Amino acid sequence: MTQLFIPLVVLLALSSAIAPFLIVGAPYESTMGLVQKIFYYHFPSWMAMFSAVFVAGGASVVFLATGRKRADALAVAAAELVVVFGLIGLLTGPLWGIKAWGIWWAWDPRGTSALVLWLVFQSYLLLRRFGGPGSERLAAAVALFGMCNVPFVYWSVNLWRTLHPKTTVVSSLPVSMGLPLWLSTFAFLGLFAVLLALRTRLENSRAQLDALYLALED
Repeated sequence: MTQLFIPLVVLLALSSAIAPFLIVGAPYESTMGLVQKIFYYHFPSWMAMFSAVFVAGGASVVFLATGRKRADALAVAAAELVVVFGLIGLLTGPLWGIKAWGIWWAWDPRGTSALVLWLVFQSYLLLRRFGGPGSERLAAAVALFGMCNVPFVYWSVNLWRTLHPKTTVVSSLPVSMGLPLWLSTFAFLGLFAVLLALRTRLENSRAQLDALYLALED
């Protein structure tokens, strides 16, 4: 990962620099106009959040099965990024909705289930902070529960009537809209990967420092 870190940062910088120009040049959507361009940040933030959810859930499974501290550190780092990227999605959604649909929050299945998923990982972090000794395993089970909810959040727009477009809308976009969307998504995923690597390294260092303190007390 260390060898890939610098090339990843370079790619992230390039994609982050190019994406805004492509977004500005993308045509307006016929019914929503300019406000639709929030989509180029709203959708990628959810993709980064879902990626973080799967990393947190997968690392938690490894931690529960093997007790490996590095897996636990990875889960904590990913869970924090779930909250960060989820917050971006939860803020950009209402900003888009008030202009496109005339309402800030509709309590529809997609928005509500995404909010619940975000709160699940807030609960994970609260458990890690205030749960006391042994809370790591309970928190890992919470992360696993959150991961299992991702398919429900994703497919909710296809199962119920909702203001949100169905999942097929992304694949049906013309190239002039699809290219900036996917480049922006790549930039968000690259940012997620960089932050995950940095935060995991910090968490591993914190765990080592805690172990040293315990050794000195003994």
